[in-house]
Amino acid sequence: MTRVTRDFADTMQKEAVPAVSADVIFASSRFPNYKIGANNQIMEAKDDPKVLSMKEVVARETAQLLEQQKRLSVRDLASKFEKGLAAAAKLSEEARLREAASLEKHVLLKKLRDALESLKGRVAGRNKDDIEEAIAMVEALAVQLTQREGELMQEKSEVKKLANFLKQASEDARKLVDEERAFARAEIESARAAVQRVEEALQEHERMSRASGKQDLEELMKEVQEARRIKMLHQPSKVMDMEHELRALRTQLMEKAKQSIRLKRELAMSKRGMDNSSQLYELDGHEALGSYLQIQPSSDNAPDLSKCLIQWYRVSSEGDKKELISGATRPVYALEPFDVGRILQVDITTEGQMITLTTTGPIDPAAGLGSYVEALVRKHDVEFNVVITQMNDANYSSESIHVFHVGKMRIKLCKAKTTIAKEYYSASMQLCGVRGGGNAAPQALYWQAKKGLSFVLAFESQRERNAAIMLARRFAFDCNIILAGPDDRASLGT
Repeated sequence: MTRVTRDFADTMQKEAVPAVSADVIFASSRFPNYKIGANNQIMEAKDDPKVLSMKEVVARETAQLLEQQKRLSVRDLASKFEKGLAAAAKLSEEARLREAASLEKHVLLKKLRDALESLKGRVAGRNKDDIEEAIAMVEALAVQLTQREGELMQEKSEVKKLANFLKQASEDARKLVDEERAFARAEIESARAAVQRVEEALQEHERMSRASGKQDLEELMKEVQEARRIKMLHQPSKVMDMEHELRALRTQLMEKAKQSIRLKRELAMSKRGMDNSSQLYELDGHEALGSYLQIQPSSDNAPDLSKCLIQWYRVSSEGDKKELISGATRPVYALEPFDVGRILQVDITTEGQMITLTTTGPIDPAAGLGSYVEALVRKHDVEFNVVITQMNDANYSSESIHVFHVGKMRIKLCKAKTTIAKEYYSASMQLCGVRGGGNAAPQALYWQAKKGLSFVLAFESQRERNAAIMLARRFAFDCNIILAGPDDRASLGT
């Protein structure tokens, strides 16, 4: 039997085994440590169990970036994406180096296996068994290295995807930064221009204020001097006499104007009476807002009005349009603002015969009512003292004072601090003068706040009632609502 000594083994290794590191470049200065685990599997020993894998590091960094994205500014976000892109490039380089190291390990394992195969043919016995076991271990290492290469290829693909994503995100962030910077510059320029315009406007306003103040002061001084001159030229008693004379002249002029209008109406009525001497009825009353018209019998043969059918109409001044006044079916009709500028007509049907009466001309407006309403329009809310006479077509028992608020957006009826009705202007709201009711009708109006809730309100004067109607209709018109009485929007042809 041949005895194999230690020196012989060293000699065989030196002669038969070629140098395996002559054409191989190792990534590290030492060969990795391996150990046999369960089921005789070869496992690579890890130096530090806390060191994370490249895939876990990339996933953690990506999660942190997405989590902080909402809290970062645009510039910080761009910086983070730049860092992430650099990290992805570094990871890609590391993957390339690890791929090269894997290739070097394959070459080393192949040469080691070849050396063991060469040595296997030269030894026998137990040494040969050890060499076969070493060859099996090398083959197992090669298989495991192949699996590791597959994992590295997959990680490399994921790293490439992440690098492309971070690169695109970095470009998007850079574009967003540029857009935000351009927008901020535009806003700054706009703000500067606005500030400059405001400064110019303030300077112009101060200049005009100084000029107007100086002019007002000069005019005031002139008026004071003129007043002093008049005071020196005239005695106080003479000035008072002149004022009284002017007032008397104005009063006489107004009376003459009223008398002239009355004479013209009487002349028109007399002419019409001569033409229609057989009329059974006539209209009586002042044909101006704030008054009322009443049908009066003009003949002893006139039937009783309680047995007749009565209907009032509004006719345009040209006579080409006639509107039925809903609810106006009584001998007395109180004029309201809608009637101004129109001719009123009433049809009386008795014993199969229809009698038509009309006013002598269009209804005149009330003196001073327009300027009074214009003064009230400047207020946000106007209050009128009223008394509720009817509620939902039934007599109202209480006669206490209520407050009728006419606002720019709504109408409200209150008693002290209690709100009885409060409604905004709408298509279901109605407001008009009371149609009929005797001498008190010119001071009362009908208000339907909404369907199922209506009131008849009595005002302190005719002027207050007409002003409330005109004011409410004007505010409603500003809200694109036509505020009128029942069926006032429907017109009938002549």
